[in-house]
Amino acid sequence: MMFYPFSKRRILIFACMSNKRITKDMNKEIIHFIPCSHPADEEKLSRQLNQLIKEKKLLSFIKAKDMVAVKTHFGEAGSEGYVRPHFFKGLAGLIRSKNGKPFLTETSTLYAGQRSNAVDHLHLAYQHGFSQEATELPIIMADGLYGDEETEVPIKGVRYQSVKIATLAVKAQALVLVSHFTGHVVAGFGAALKNLGMGLSSRRGKLIQHSTATPAIKSKKCTACGTCLKWCPASALSIGTDNVALIDAEKCIGCGECLAVCRFDAVAYNWSETYEALQEKITEHALGVVETKRGKGLYINFLTRITKDCDCMSRFEPICPDIGVLVGTDPVALDAASLDLVEERLGQSLAVATYKIPIRCQLEHARKISFGSCDYQLVRFG
Repeated sequence: MMFYPFSKRRILIFACMSNKRITKDMNKEIIHFIPCSHPADEEKLSRQLNQLIKEKKLLSFIKAKDMVAVKTHFGEAGSEGYVRPHFFKGLAGLIRSKNGKPFLTETSTLYAGQRSNAVDHLHLAYQHGFSQEATELPIIMADGLYGDEETEVPIKGVRYQSVKIATLAVKAQALVLVSHFTGHVVAGFGAALKNLGMGLSSRRGKLIQHSTATPAIKSKKCTACGTCLKWCPASALSIGTDNVALIDAEKCIGCGECLAVCRFDAVAYNWSETYEALQEKITEHALGVVETKRGKGLYINFLTRITKDCDCMSRFEPICPDIGVLVGTDPVALDAASLDLVEERLGQSLAVATYKIPIRCQLEHARKISFGSCDYQLVRFG
């Protein structure tokens, strides 16, 4: 895809919101922009973010006793890029000032590691400083102990007519999504749409996005413990004569339960989706989350510590100076503005600075399925 200068792709209107009343351009989503120096002064950013949300009444959709899911990414072990815990304390206070009931939430990963189940994931979150004392928010995993608690949400997509979303993400009355903008080896970039579509889908939803194949058993790692047999909802597993689990491909429904419960990393999947297909699947799952929160969501992107890889990677390779924080009520417009700002700062397409894969499929597919808008008005705060 050819790279076009930032100024030609979007009409940007900058104004000091404390001095002027901003009139929204017809058919353009307002995206609030808090710029920062490099490296970012995080205490100042936190104060400005809280001030913006309060002054512009961006949480006015919260009603008394609303359960408010505050979704973020706690970072993988060794990661340095995630949004720091102290930013959430102010958010918690603002939500409670509306008589809402906020809680931090996340979901388990497909891959084996310290985030593949609720218990280990919470330990990691605490190690990274996400204690209730630091954030004033309890952590409740949206997809349960093993990542299999899901709700089917109907959508009008191209690939799906329904998607599998983590149950508590559906049950909560409101959502505040806090995302860290990064590059990504398959999704092109990770921000609000990926944090919604991958980050709030169930284990089976993640599996559907990533894989088109029946799982296989790694015979050298299987201990024939039988746990996968007990949890398989389709009775597709058995123990063979060589004391290795067997999968009946005709019965298998691709739910990922065997992957979730195996403690020996003995289940393998073929993660063979193309870049474009995966990005489209992420977008449609993101739509599923937003469909349950129409008019009840606020989306925040941090454009600091911008790295080549997502926060699931332990390596930390910055590719861009800190830019600031963006806030809006449309995750598609938010990601479009974020990508434009990053590419303006880079002076080139993000694809060139990362993995040279299609970088805008998420946004293009959102337009195709009438999800949000890529047309925005960027309004500077402070």
